[in-house]
Amino acid sequence: MNEKEIGGYFGLEALVANEYYSDLIAVNNARCALLYLVKAKHYQKVYLPYFLCDSVRLMLLREQIPFEEYRVNQSFLPLLDRKINPDEVVYIVNYYGFISTEQQEEFRRIYGNIVVDNSQAFFIRPVSGIDTLYSCRKFFGVPDGGYLSTNTILQEQLPIDISMNRMKHILGRYEGKCASDYYEDFINNDESFKEISLRQMSRLTHNILGAIDYEAVKLRREENFHTLAELLGDRNPIRRPCPPGPYAYPFYMKKGMSVKKQLAKRRIYVATLWPNVLGTGLDVEEDLAENILPLPCDQRYTKDDMQRVAETLQEYM
Repeated sequence: MNEKEIGGYFGLEALVANEYYSDLIAVNNARCALLYLVKAKHYQKVYLPYFLCDSVRLMLLREQIPFEEYRVNQSFLPLLDRKINPDEVVYIVNYYGFISTEQQEEFRRIYGNIVVDNSQAFFIRPVSGIDTLYSCRKFFGVPDGGYLSTNTILQEQLPIDISMNRMKHILGRYEGKCASDYYEDFINNDESFKEISLRQMSRLTHNILGAIDYEAVKLRREENFHTLAELLGDRNPIRRPCPPGPYAYPFYMKKGMSVKKQLAKRRIYVATLWPNVLGTGLDVEEDLAENILPLPCDQRYTKDDMQRVAETLQEYM
């Protein structure tokens, strides 16, 4: 019997349906957005940067999709000098949102088929004619979710994801608990994505994403980025304009890993992005992973918080 239930306790209310990318294909995470694209366009090979988390590689291995890796330079741009076949695609990561529209169009002219990973550039709109994917949980308090901009629809009926069991760490921190109290749940949530199949975005994630004040989020991130740039910019070799709604403020300093540990003792948590490249012998990628501190500048924080981050960091310079 599948009749609609009437009565009983309430579930989560339907929130305002105002997603930032309501016109894009909504799936369960960014790596599955790539899988959607590969399936829809029948690509036979993917070119990936070494400077990338293992999750994408593991997904391609699991799906038995051939891939080849390439280097990036210190400006985060691909070093891939070869002709790409029509059934192949180059995966280009928009690190920190620093790759311009003009550079994306140039890569399309060079390689033909590209897909731009805007996981660190949520507020940068897709360039017309360039396939682009996004991650939601790198910018907002959601357990999962990804978007894909493409002109090709996958002719396959996808199940809808279920997110309720991935909310514990998000709700715990929202209720005022320390991040460390739920760090294990956060890690377990990350690990769960290694085996998850391609699905549509869950109703829960859609609901939360529809209720976010995106303009306020974007503005706060930009204000915080500018504050850090004013306080630290003269000591930072990475000098780039603030991208729309930045992911983080990347600050480069030697012995970055040890500084991160000291900051953590002061309750300032700075992630190590792409730790899988450490120990690989890839000099540029190792240097970027080890010594760039992606300082948090997101919507949870104020100018005073940014001043605290800068003042604490300056103690270790």
